This record gives sequence, structure tokens and C-alpha cells, in this order.
Amino acid sequence: MKHVSAPDTPAGVRTYERVIASASARPAKRIAWMPLLLTTVALAYLVLVLLVPMAAVFIEALRKGFGAYFSAIVEPEALSAIRLTLLAAAIAVPLNLVFGIVASWAIAKFDFRGKSVLITLIDLPFSVSPVISGLIYVLIFGLQGWFGPWLAEHDIKVIFAVPGIVLATIFVTFPFIARELIPLMQAQGREEEEAAVVLGANGWQIFWRVTLPNIKWGLLYGVILCNARAMGEFGAVSVVSGHIRGSTNTLPLHVEILYNEYAFAAAFACASLLAVLAIVTLVIKTIVEHRSMSLRA
Repeated sequence: MKHVSAPDTPAGVRTYERVIASASARPAKRIAWMPLLLTTVALAYLVLVLLVPMAAVFIEALRKGFGAYFSAIVEPEALSAIRLTLLAAAIAVPLNLVFGIVASWAIAKFDFRGKSVLITLIDLPFSVSPVISGLIYVLIFGLQGWFGPWLAEHDIKVIFAVPGIVLATIFVTFPFIARELIPLMQAQGREEEEAAVVLGANGWQIFWRVTLPNIKWGLLYGVILCNARAMGEFGAVSVVSGHIRGSTNTLPLHVEILYNEYAFAAAFACASLLAVLAIVTLVIKTIVEHRSMSLRA
């Protein structure tokens, strides 16, 4: 940038001051309208991508009135889908909770051979398509799979049954809690645990009185995300379920079947339950984040 020296005459000084003031005001004006523009673009994108589809779900669900809405929800096949969805989440989330705590504690607090391999395996479901993961279970436990003949001989059903749905749900959701806790525990370091060891605390005492209080909000945040994904999973569950109505259909699969049969009101009514779950999850997530940030402050 070329340097402009101040003139010696009074008129030149006034002109110089006006030029400097004008040059310094232009960036201020740019800074003033830029946040407004970015906020407007973000809000417009949010309305277009999130709020409009969400509103459309509820509008279509209630198009035929509250009577048709509740009839679609209390239909036996819909209730069976809701129960199966809750069952899969009730099994997958606690198992992933235990795995997430153990894996994150081991990775963040200890050094051992194979640590990088464990981290890679935890991230595997993020890089593998859910449909592919469901196909893997079919190739392992299906009738023509590795263990298929043995399972058929002992009359054990995994694929096209509840166990396959639970396994697929566990696979696609198990990174969420671990991935939330690992960076949190690494940031906290090992000093408090090492101090507890010096004071004579055993492993359980260290976990319950030192580690858990420090990670409880991050843990709750991971559980919320894991539960939301478990209830909304479609790809992997679709492969292993067999789409048996009233038996192996979860709520997302039931919505797909109703929509393909042109039962739009019933499909959107059931979909609204998943939308409500998403809203509740978002509210709880916001509360947990606010609580966590206030404690850190």
C-alpha cells in the first residue's frame, strides 16, 4: 500500500483528514452489515431445510383431522413398530453407554499397544454406509452366511428377527458416546486420577468420585445423540428386518411402507412421532450444552 504523507497547508491538512476518516469508515460499514447478511442467510437456510419440512410433516399428519391421526398411531402394526423401536433403543443405548465409557477411559487415561487401532474401529461406523453394515450381518448370520446353517440347525433366528435389528442398531450407534467422551477426557488429563491413586483410592472409587462427575454432562449429551440415532435408524435395520409387518418393522420402516401404499395421512402421522422425538432431543441437547458451558464458565 502506498504511503501518503500529511500536507503542510491548512487546506491540505483538512483534505487529508477527510480522506483518512473516509478510509477508516468504510471497513466499519462493511463490518456492520456483514453479520446481518450472514445471519439472514443462515436463518433462511434453516427455515428452508429444517422448519418448512418439519411443519409439512405435522400439516400432512393432521390433514384428515385428529381422529384419523390418532387412529393411525394406535393401529396394531404402528404400536408394534413403536414397541420394537423402543426395544432396540433400550438395548443398544445402555450397551453403547458401557462401551463408550470403557473405551474412552482406556484411550484417554492409559497408553497401550493397539490404541490407534481401537480408535479406528470406533470410527468405522461413521465411514461405512448403514446399508453395507446391514448386509454384513446378513452375510454373517443369514441362511447362506457363515453361521447361518448352525443357527438354522438350532432354530435361532437373527436375520429377519429382533436380534438382527438390535445388532444393526448397536453397530450404527456405538461411536456416539465414545466419540463424545474421548476428547473430553483427553482435555481433562490424568492429574486428578493420579492424585486419587496416590491417596489410596481404588479403581471404582476413582471412577465414581473423580472421573464420572467430570464427564457427566458430556456423557448425557452422547446418550441423547445415541438414542436419537437408534430410534431413527433406517438403512441397516431395513436390510436385516425383512419388513415383516407387525413383527420386524421399526417405526421408520413402518412409515416407509405406509407411504409406498399411498396411506399418506397415516405415514405422516407416524413420522410426526419421529419429528417430536427430534424436537425433544434438540431441546434436551440445548439444555445440556447450556448447562455444560455454564459449569465450565
